[in-house]
Amino acid sequence: MAVSDEQPLGIDALLERVRLDLDRLSPEEAYETAEGGGLLVDIRYAALRERDGLIPGALVVERNELEWRLDPQGSHRAPQATSHDLRVVVVCNEGYASSLAALSLRQLGLRHATDLTGGFQAWRAAGLPVVTATQEA
Repeated sequence: MAVSDEQPLGIDALLERVRLDLDRLSPEEAYETAEGGGLLVDIRYAALRERDGLIPGALVVERNELEWRLDPQGSHRAPQATSHDLRVVVVCNEGYASSLAALSLRQLGLRHATDLTGGFQAWRAAGLPVVTATQEA
């Protein structure tokens, strides 16, 4: 394995680079995307979902399972992962991890994958629908 002469890229620079290729959505745009047949994917960990609630209709997928569950060709895919043309909006808590997750989905061929600017916290601050974990079940 060859060692690269490139300087290491810090997380802030990586995030900035990744976001250049994403059409990140506002909470209202994400809501409209979901209403139009797009898929919201909540990658927050359980403690945050329990504390803050859920976006009704969003597919909850732990971050470490995201690629397996959203790959339309994968043997462990979620039923919603029907096509590489699916419009996927990844939601994390504040809109950082979701950008990196959206890039990963794009690398799998989900060309319309993007994320929610500001994450779940921005969704909730915009007054969009939120339910408790027990209401969703």
